Amino acid sequence: MREKKQLYLLPNGQLDVTLRRICHQLIEDHPQFEDTVMLAIQPRGVFLGRRIRALLKELFPDFDLPYGELDVTFQRDDIGRHRMPLVPNQTRIDFVVEDRKVILVDDVLYTGRTVRAALDAMLAFGRPRKVDLLTLVDRRRSRHLPIEPSYTGIQVDTLESE
Repeated sequence: MREKKQLYLLPNGQLDVTLRRICHQLIEDHPQFEDTVMLAIQPRGVFLGRRIRALLKELFPDFDLPYGELDVTFQRDDIGRHRMPLVPNQTRIDFVVEDRKVILVDDVLYTGRTVRAALDAMLAFGRPRKVDLLTLVDRRRSRHLPIEPSYTGIQVDTLESE
């Protein structure tokens, strides 16, 4: 049996550099973060969202960007394809997104289905003026939907089996 070779997309220290770059891009594009909120997609986007928010706070101690966590379990279009019942995560949003700019955060953009589900789930909190997608990894060439990130840590070209 062939042993799988482990690949590190962001080697030692590169993750911090990448996250700081993304924070500086956010600061350039969202001066003062006026009328802007951040929503992290449960579960794995939450780790990235919390880290980005902490780095922004480190760069600007007076910074206060409303932050929420969005569960998309029951908005997914593949909900009936699982053998076991899905267990939802908790949505934690204590603000409305109506007419605000939303920075939607997820760890990996692959087919685009999770982002589509997040857009549907977000509408329960109002209709945003604009949505910017922030992903740590963009798996290009594998989209099922025409969705592209506004902010990306790294782009990788992979086969569906990888």
